[in-house]
Amino acid sequence: MTLQFLGAAEEVTGSKHLLTTDSGKRILLDCGMYQGKGMETDAANRDLGFDPTTIDYVILTHAHIDHSGLVPYIWRLGFRGDVLCTPATRDLCAIMFQDTAFIQAQDVRWYNKKMDRLHKPKITPLYDSNHAERCMRLFMTVGYDRRYRLFDDVFLTFTNSGHMLGSAVVTLEVRRKSGEWVKIAYTGDIGREKSHILCSPKPFPQCDYLICESTYGNRLHDDVLVSEEQLLGVVDDTCVYKKGKLLIPSFSVGRTQEIVYVLNRLYNDGRLPHINVYVDSPLSVNATHIFRMYMDELNEDVQDSLRFDNDPFGFNTLHYITDIRESKALNHSDEPCIIISASGMMEAGRIKHHVANHIDDPSTTILIVGYCTPTSLGARIQDPTRKWISIFGYDHRIKAQITKIEGFSGHGDWREMIDYLTKSLEVAQVKHTFIVHGEPDAQSKYKDHLYESGFRGITIPHKGEEVEL
Repeated sequence: MTLQFLGAAEEVTGSKHLLTTDSGKRILLDCGMYQGKGMETDAANRDLGFDPTTIDYVILTHAHIDHSGLVPYIWRLGFRGDVLCTPATRDLCAIMFQDTAFIQAQDVRWYNKKMDRLHKPKITPLYDSNHAERCMRLFMTVGYDRRYRLFDDVFLTFTNSGHMLGSAVVTLEVRRKSGEWVKIAYTGDIGREKSHILCSPKPFPQCDYLICESTYGNRLHDDVLVSEEQLLGVVDDTCVYKKGKLLIPSFSVGRTQEIVYVLNRLYNDGRLPHINVYVDSPLSVNATHIFRMYMDELNEDVQDSLRFDNDPFGFNTLHYITDIRESKALNHSDEPCIIISASGMMEAGRIKHHVANHIDDPSTTILIVGYCTPTSLGARIQDPTRKWISIFGYDHRIKAQITKIEGFSGHGDWREMIDYLTKSLEVAQVKHTFIVHGEPDAQSKYKDHLYESGFRGITIPHKGEEVEL
């Protein structure tokens, strides 16, 4: 039995790990798209490292595009196996694939115009909206904590990982030729112990081999209540005292709903200044509808709020925008307001236009609320030594205030991840641990934390590396 690491190896994007059983079954754990490098990611996304027609199952831990976004692409290349995930993940993928196809079409159109001027070869998108729609026919859903048979020699269990709506730790029970059963756990992304809207990660079954994320393997987050007060402070400083705009680049699925929930709570408590709040993202609007469908999967705080507030994702000064003309109008308005828009790394979407239009305004604040890969615009804009930034090919003077709140991260910090693993597992029984989905420094530090917690046989695999289990 072999395990090959085809993405998110020594980096935080493009999660893909291929398990080949002794009986020749091929199971792909996640099928993520590389993100955060603009068109530079195109070649990496096309170079899968496997033949899609040979894959029996794709198992998705959650719907974020860096874990699921290449499913329409492998469908286009001939994959016709089943895609297994939780019900919420399936519903979110349906809208996220369409959004990604739309963004690709825009990016490729811009890129090809540039190539045409340079008399260089043009490219086509990885997939279009038709591929995004048709691949959804392959999806099958499995609820949490249900033992599901893939083959006579492979069983699957999903456990709530608390990272986003529908996210799960994948546990596979696989029988060797010898008859011995081996358990492999893949964490996907691990959520926080305490979230504003999500349930805490639930303990997953004991495993022999562990594949674990490490995004914040070298960082500690603020408490979620601290982050709420920090957000209110930024709102007051920007919108009340400076009479400016607060731009919040946010992932449409998960992060946006969490921020809206916090603002909704501040509004209900009478603490939010009387300003307009705009969620400027069609995907965020659609994703919020799906969150409303799965209220029973959200945490006790949300359940309690439903007793007196039938919509924790809506209040009188909150406006959801889908029309592009309304989005453009925000850039010409002088009103103090909050604009929440995708994408979280500022590499695409409407937020990139808002940043381009406001970054030279000292009354503007750009608030970072999530992880940004080192090469992304979201990461580059946080460099305190940088005075100018290129957006859409034009240089802009950075005069806006750039600030960050760690507490809204959907990823657990190193202590939360260690606590989760040690509560789930008898550490001494884990034969080997593979650290994925992290930048090199975070992985190195996290390896030390794992060792201090009793884990042994810890490896940080390289991209393309194949190991025998």
